[in-house]
Parts: sequence; structure tokens; C-alpha cells
Amino acid sequence: MSIFARVSDIFKANVNEMLDRMEDPEKMVKQMIIEMEEALVKATSGLAKAMANEQSLRKQQTLAMTQAKQWEDKAALALRAGNADLAKQALSKKMIYDGQAKQYDAMVAQASGTTTQLRGQLDSLKTKLDEARMKQATLVARAQAAKTQKEFSTVLGTNVGQGAFAKFDKMEKKIEGMEAEAQAFSELSGEAAADDPFRDMEKDMQLEAEMAKLMEKMNAGGGAGA
Repeated sequence: MSIFARVSDIFKANVNEMLDRMEDPEKMVKQMIIEMEEALVKATSGLAKAMANEQSLRKQQTLAMTQAKQWEDKAALALRAGNADLAKQALSKKMIYDGQAKQYDAMVAQASGTTTQLRGQLDSLKTKLDEARMKQATLVARAQAAKTQKEFSTVLGTNVGQGAFAKFDKMEKKIEGMEAEAQAFSELSGEAAADDPFRDMEKDMQLEAEMAKLMEKMNAGGGAGA
């Protein structure tokens, strides 16, 4: 991330040269620390959003699993009442929620990984900020000493650090584009699946399998109570 590149600039071996070209090194260091503090606030906010997203996905996953169980119970009730058609309808609903729950498995895992990664980056940023605060006075003194020893400063690009920010923005847009393409592909795949002539046949086979599993479970339960 660009903020880590920015923080790392302070700890590079050429820090004296970088500060030596500044008219007010102390002001420059303070400004860098302010930028780090602002970045820390943004990173904390980003982590909070990632955690909230993960929690939301987990709740939706739990809801899907609960709905699947409820429809299975309804199917069992219909079978006990001798209504096989109604049982099949209930099992069809159960299968839909089973599929949703499986989809949430992958999304929850991805969200959890993102949260873990962001938490690690936030901890690293906090550590670097603490180091910068402790070295603030030392850095200023080194810059002032360097000015008295040199007649001219090493000319660095005026866009120090900005290149990293630009690269980060470009990468972010690229990732957004990839996500959009993936979403479009997913939607197109769903449409293609809807035109599959074997879809209804496979669904009927799954329904029959679910009916068989449910009847076997009910028979086993009846036998245990006899």
C-alpha cells in the first residue's frame, strides 16, 4: 500500500539527504507524522468496514442455513400428513437455501482473510508510527547536522512518495475493473445455466434424492421411537 511506502521513506538510509533539502526539516518531519496519523485513522476505518462486512456475511450465511432447516421441517410435516407434492415443494425451497449457504462459505472465507490482512497492516502501521514519533527529534538533529557538513543537497524528485500513491490508485481501479468483469461473468454464467436443458432433470433428481433421504430419516426416527 502507498502509505507504507510513504512511512518507509523516513527509515531509508538516505534520510539525511532527503531532509537536508528541506528548508525546515523539523516542520517536514512533523508533517510526515501528521500524515501517518491521518493514514492510521483511515486504516482503522477501513478495518472496521471490513469487519462489519464479514459480520454481515456471517449473519446472512446463518440465516440461509436456518431457512434450509425450516423448509426441511416443513417437508417432514407434509410427508407425515401424506402430502408428497407439498413435501417436494418444501424440499425445493430447502435446496435453494442450501445453495445460498454454500455460496456464503466462500464469501465469508474471503472476507475473513481480508479482515486478517488489514488488521496486520494496521498493526504494522501503528508500529512504524510509534518508531517515527520516537525518532522525530533524532531525525531533525541529523538533518541539521547534515546541512552544516554539506554545501549542497542531493536533488530528489519533487514527487517523492506520490508515485506510490499513483500506483496504488491505478491498482485499485484495475482491481475494481477485475471485480466488475468477474461479476459480469458470474451473471452471464447464471444466465447460461438457466438455458441448460438438463437443469430441470437434474433438479428433479436432486428432489427425489432429498425425498429419499428425508423418508429414510423419518423411518429411522419412527423405528427408534417404536
